Amino acid sequence: MKFRVDRDVFTDAVAWAARSLPVRPSSPVLAGLLIEASNEGLVLSTFDYETSARADLAAEVSDEGSALVSGRLLADICRSLPAKPIEMSLEGPRVSLTCGSARFSLATMPVADYPTLPKMPAATGTVASSDFAHAVAQAVTAAGRDDMLPVLTGVRIEIDGSTMSLLATDRFRLSHRELTWNPQTPDASVAALVPAKVLGETAKALTSGSEITIALSSGDGGEGLIGFEGTGQGGVRRTTTRLLDGEFPKVRSLFPSEHLTVAKVNKADLIETVKRVALVAERNTAVQLKFEDNQLVLDAGSGDEAQATEVIEAEITGESLTTGFNPQFLLDGLTALDGEFIDLAFTQASKPVVISSTDAGESDSFRYLLMPRRLLS
Repeated sequence: MKFRVDRDVFTDAVAWAARSLPVRPSSPVLAGLLIEASNEGLVLSTFDYETSARADLAAEVSDEGSALVSGRLLADICRSLPAKPIEMSLEGPRVSLTCGSARFSLATMPVADYPTLPKMPAATGTVASSDFAHAVAQAVTAAGRDDMLPVLTGVRIEIDGSTMSLLATDRFRLSHRELTWNPQTPDASVAALVPAKVLGETAKALTSGSEITIALSSGDGGEGLIGFEGTGQGGVRRTTTRLLDGEFPKVRSLFPSEHLTVAKVNKADLIETVKRVALVAERNTAVQLKFEDNQLVLDAGSGDEAQATEVIEAEITGESLTTGFNPQFLLDGLTALDGEFIDLAFTQASKPVVISSTDAGESDSFRYLLMPRRLLS
């Protein structure tokens, strides 16, 4: 194996493939990045039996062949290289990498021991890459991070014709985002539970091209696979991941159809005020929000400890009420919203609030539902 390749193109491809490498691989070869050189160029790939990543890129290949090297080490080396072409060659049991006057020699692992990557499922449809990345970034805000509840660490993707819905919850909050996409079959109806971390990283990394192809397959016994394909710097990028098993909670009914109190607030003002007031909130305590007389009063702290109060303008329709929320969860939802103004809609103080944009436009249908926290007396 011997080839010459553009430094930036190779570095980008290595970073794409190495991003999903396991921190604690069950086998040493799973920490490897497979480099395959042929007359068609290079293929870089990683696979840990759950998530696979593959990058195709152009290169001047002198000798065909393959090598398996430490993926994280190669990624670190590539980021540090000067802006000159990279030359790599397999020399016995080691790989030689030269860039300008920098030279590295890397140990290899047995290629024969590396698992075969899963095949990309048949395409289900396409979606604008920038729209998808933004929608996913909003949806994953509410995804759980507790591995003891794996179902809640995923984002449920529901496809109904040309509408795609993204849902996530960690039991304390819920995100719902809809967007338009282009299905292969006009009347397509399918659902999948995708690991939120993989989905978020993949959507963010595939914004170089104009669109992303989504490929979904459901296997036997409820086990399935989802694949994403797009373009990166210098070539095609593909990734697949196994779907999460389990029943995602039926959360759509949590969004109420009517509201007794709705407050319209400037988003930036509310974000900055919550940040300031929360500075004196003790850990695991709520920031109080009192809505009345077209004002929103925020309070935190109690007793002999530090206290804070701040007032901002609000257009309030309906009854006055006082409630409280985890300040970080509230900020997560606020920062995920677009537009200048937001609506906070309540049925009553002890029930969840539904936060949405007032002026973000029809293209952004993101809703964030947040459970209240008990206020200290």
